[in-house]
Amino acid sequence: MIRIDPTQVSIKELHGMMLGAIGPRPIAFASTIDSEGIPNLSPFSFFNVFSANPPILIFSPARRVRDNTTKHTLENTMAIREVVINIVNHTIVQQMSLSSTEYPKGINEFEKSGLTMVDSEKIKPFRVGEAPVQFECKVNEIVPLGTEGGAGNLIICEVLLMHIKKEVLDANGNIDPYKIDQVARMGGNWYTRANKGMFEVSKPLISIGMGFDALPEVIKNSKVFTGNDLAKLANVEGIPEKSAVITFVNNNSDIMSKIQGANLIEIHKFAQQYLEMDDVNTAWYILAAIQ
Repeated sequence: MIRIDPTQVSIKELHGMMLGAIGPRPIAFASTIDSEGIPNLSPFSFFNVFSANPPILIFSPARRVRDNTTKHTLENTMAIREVVINIVNHTIVQQMSLSSTEYPKGINEFEKSGLTMVDSEKIKPFRVGEAPVQFECKVNEIVPLGTEGGAGNLIICEVLLMHIKKEVLDANGNIDPYKIDQVARMGGNWYTRANKGMFEVSKPLISIGMGFDALPEVIKNSKVFTGNDLAKLANVEGIPEKSAVITFVNNNSDIMSKIQGANLIEIHKFAQQYLEMDDVNTAWYILAAIQ
């Protein structure tokens, strides 16, 4: 056995070991607003249910290890003690990941991730329209666990109202684990999907994804691309430059020959094949070549 003394390793190393060992972890897709009413949306995998009477959920936005700063979600819940905790299924996993990009304060992650803001009934923050289950909560207490980078902040939430999409229910009115199709976090870039096994989602931490709002309308309104497809396309810094596209076209005649004479739907389906292989660059070059 390898012995690890938490006091003898870096916080980054300890953090990685703990997240690799403790999983799969459910995801709290937390929607908040700041004191000026600007929405914020961010996922947290330090999350679970802790009581049914009263109904209590707890999630923890940890202080950033790299610079000991706090998350916008924590700051918002301290100012406006309300939060919607949305459940993440596979249909929105890429959009959820995109929302975790470190956008500056005041940027609306609903717009960046292409998710729908739905008015809550009892609180101010918006619900995620695409989420299969949404919990409107008041914040009962915030418990800081430390003051250094990596320290958690337990946000203890009481559920005021729960929304469930009918399509995830079985014939008896219970939530069907197959239909809800939840995803959960593992270590590193890894997730797991109910009954489907593990899959990888690249963390959007190296660069700032341009977001859904920067996608060309012809792509954003495609009849082919799913929300997950669009999230992959939106998780790049920008559309390829014209010179790079020309170079790609000249050097990849075998790929370009397959879309000669094709209609828009056929081209989008061809690009989608590369998205399914997580080759986002090639997908973008194909799409940019026909603009």
